[in-house]
Amino acid sequence: MNRSHAGRKLARRLDHLREESTVVLGLPRGGIPVGFEVARRLSAPLEVLLVRKLGAPFQPELAIGALGEGGIQIIDQDRAKRLRIGADHIERLVDQETKEMTRQAEVFRRGRPAVDLSGKTAVIVDDGVATGSTALAACAIARRLGADRVVMAAPVAPCEAPAIFSEAADEFVAVATPLRFSAIGHFYVDFRATPDHQVIEMLERASRG
Repeated sequence: MNRSHAGRKLARRLDHLREESTVVLGLPRGGIPVGFEVARRLSAPLEVLLVRKLGAPFQPELAIGALGEGGIQIIDQDRAKRLRIGADHIERLVDQETKEMTRQAEVFRRGRPAVDLSGKTAVIVDDGVATGSTALAACAIARRLGADRVVMAAPVAPCEAPAIFSEAADEFVAVATPLRFSAIGHFYVDFRATPDHQVIEMLERASRG
């Protein structure tokens, strides 16, 4: 299964949102092909929401926090302490990922501002949830952008995910929440990185309807 297939599965779980004024917010880059399928089924616009994971040294897939546009910053201080990651290293990570987020804004939005979510239901979509740091930052951004309701949706997440998002989101939706969760990639047959050009292409296709 690839991200598009996973997106179609997830989209069927979100049919109850068809009558709402909805904006689908894909997290770059892997959340965009999933979000594209959700937006198509809901007949909703697809926008990019910029969030960057702060990965642990020597294990970048393990998040110790996340950054989001508009100054959102979430740091798991307990995890950083357990992994003996000092404040200087975190500061370097923040600087590095802030630069990448700025680059993505230029490439994916091409000068357009972040979407105004006032009066909307924001459906935040990623290709999976692991620690939840990135998605929690995304929920905070959606609130800041004025969303009336926030729905966090992903094809796969650990079984504790609904509790993780109980305060950050109004609703959490997943296709699979296995008891034994090791990595998002294990849910997929094809989990290759989504290149920038594919993100741009999908955003353009979605804007054309």
